[in-house]
Amino acid sequence: QVQLEESGGGLVQAGGSLRLSCAGSGRAFGSYTMGWFRQAPGKEREFVAAIAWIGGSTLYAASVRGRFTISRDNAKNTVYLQMNSLKPEDTAVYHCAASSRFTSMVSKDRHDYDYWGQGTRVTVSS
Repeated sequence: QVQLEESGGGLVQAGGSLRLSCAGSGRAFGSYTMGWFRQAPGKEREFVAAIAWIGGSTLYAASVRGRFTISRDNAKNTVYLQMNSLKPEDTAVYHCAASSRFTSMVSKDRHDYDYWGQGTRVTVSS
């Protein structure tokens, strides 16, 4: 069993930065592909970024590529999402997720992820 807890959300002005953290627990956490998703009010949950355990491959949504960076520290069981040049349209609840299906591959399909955190809210003001 894997448990995930996000932190680092908050209110920031457009153009600002935030770093989200996702702390995981569970013996197999370090071998899972990890992803970040977000859900804005009235919208479906959408993929943001993912990182594999083996090889460290990453994948980003087109809307955040070049602004966001996903990374992981397996020794600390933590995944990070560095968000720069934030825009009002980045406002959402951000969830981290773990996929037991992959160790060296990444996926943007939310159905590939087995475990989810409760989320942390990010609000970007204009």
